[in-house]
Amino acid sequence: MFGIQELIDVVIMTLALGFIFKDVFVKPSHPYDPLTYYKKKINLENFKFAIIVTAPAVILHELAHKFVAMAYGLEATFHAHYFFLGIGILMKLLNFGFIFFIPGYVTHSGLATHFQSAAIAVAGPLINLTLWLGSAFILKQKNLKKKYVPLLFLTKKINMFLFIFNMLPIQPFDGGHFFMNIIQALTY
Repeated sequence: MFGIQELIDVVIMTLALGFIFKDVFVKPSHPYDPLTYYKKKINLENFKFAIIVTAPAVILHELAHKFVAMAYGLEATFHAHYFFLGIGILMKLLNFGFIFFIPGYVTHSGLATHFQSAAIAVAGPLINLTLWLGSAFILKQKNLKKKYVPLLFLTKKINMFLFIFNMLPIQPFDGGHFFMNIIQALTY
C-alpha cells in the first residue's frame, strides 16, 4: 500500500510545509507578546502549528488521488515534488509575499477509462471540499472550545483555497484533468 520512499516523501514534504508556512500560520500565544515576531530563534510551536494546519490538506488531497486510482486497480505512487518544494523554500527564504509551489503529486499506471481518470482527478479536491465544509460546520457549533477556533478557521481557509484553485479548468490542475476527461467520457 505504501512504499518506504512514499513515507519518506510524506515526511520531507510535511517538514518543508512546516518551514515554508511557519511564519504565516502562527499559533496564537497567550499572553500576547508583541516582540514574538522579532525574536530571531526558530519558534518550534509555530513550526508544529503550520504543519498541523497545512499538511493534512495536502497529504489527504494526494492520498485521495492514490486510493481512488488503487480502487480502480491501477498502481499509484505518491511523490514529494522536490523541485517545487525547493522553489517554495527558496521563495520563503527570499521573503516572497505569495508562495506558489506544488508540494507533491501522485502518478498512476495502467489503463484507466476517461470516467476513471476524471474520478481520480476530482478525488483530491473533493477531500479539500469536505475539509472546508466540515471545518466551517464545526466552527458554527456553540460548544466549540476557543483554542480550536484558529486551527479550524485556517483549515477552512486553506481547504477552500485548495479546492477552488485545483478545480480551475486548466491543465495541469486537477480541474483541467477532470473536465477534459468528463468531456471525453461523455462524447465517446
